[in-house]
Amino acid sequence: MVTLSSPVFNTYRRLLVDLAAKHRLPTIMPFPLFADDGGLIAYGPDLVELYRQGGLMVGKVLKGAKPRDLPIERPNRFVLVVNMQTAKTLGVAIPQSVLIRADRVIE
Repeated sequence: MVTLSSPVFNTYRRLLVDLAAKHRLPTIMPFPLFADDGGLIAYGPDLVELYRQGGLMVGKVLKGAKPRDLPIERPNRFVLVVNMQTAKTLGVAIPQSVLIRADRVIE
């Protein structure tokens, strides 16, 4: 199951983790806390980096730049977190190539 990047899904991520475990569904979500809570994989933008980027844009506006003149920015950094405990529980083999690329592996 793949969940969308939404404040609603993030708010109820613990419920999603529990439902996915109950129904033995491998699940990926864009928020790293999802994997911390027991989800299988989290892959999405680094939220701290997004706040930093936003702060830089606010700084430009406070220094006089017009918001309409600022370029649209996309996330610069993405985070991959794999929960191996959940993978073992679900009987899912995570390829070594994914583990090598992971920013964090939860054992």
